[in-house]
Amino acid sequence: TESFGQRVRDRRQQLELTQSALADVVGVNRRVIGELERGKPSVQLSIALRVAEAVGLDVALHERGR
Repeated sequence: TESFGQRVRDRRQQLELTQSALADVVGVNRRVIGELERGKPSVQLSIALRVAEAVGLDVALHERGR
C-alpha cells in the first residue's frame, strides 16, 4: 500500500503542482512538503491535513485490526 506521503506526491503531480506551489497554497516552506512526501515523522498533523485538503484527498481514521 502507498504511504500518505506517496499519495500526496502522486496527487500533487496529477494536479501539475510543484512542491513550492503546494507549499504556497498551504502556507508552509517547500521543505515541509518534501519531508511529508518522504514520510518524515516531524510534520505536524495539522499541516498534513491542510496539505491533504489542498490536493483533494480525504483522510479517514480506522481502528486497527478491525
